[in-house]
Amino acid sequence: MAYVVTEACIKCKFTDCVAVCPVDCFYEGENMLVINPDECIDCGACEPECPVNAIFEEDDVPAQYKEYVGLNEKLAGEWPNITAQQSPLDSAEDFRNVKDKRGMLSDKAAKR
Repeated sequence: MAYVVTEACIKCKFTDCVAVCPVDCFYEGENMLVINPDECIDCGACEPECPVNAIFEEDDVPAQYKEYVGLNEKLAGEWPNITAQQSPLDSAEDFRNVKDKRGMLSDKAAKR
C-alpha cells in the first residue's frame, strides 16, 4: 500500500516530505508533488511532515480525493524525480487553506 499526495499540495508544493523519504519516491510537477506507488515502501515518514496535510495512506484517502490515487501513479510516470527539499512555491501561504483546488492542478512537469 502506498501513500498518496492529494489536493492540498496544489499551489503550495512544500517539500518537507521529500527530505524524509528513504526511497526517493516523490515526483515534481509545476505546482504539486506526487508519490510513485511502485516505489513507495509505505513507511509513513512523509505523512506527518506535510504542513498542509495533503498526504494519506492509500486506504485512508478521503472519498473526495480518491482520484488522486490514479493521478499520483500517472503523473509520477511523467514528472521528474525530486530527492532534496526545496523552497515551497511563492503562492504556498496564500493557498495553504484554500479548498477545491483541483482545477488549479497543472499537469506540466517542474522546470528546474
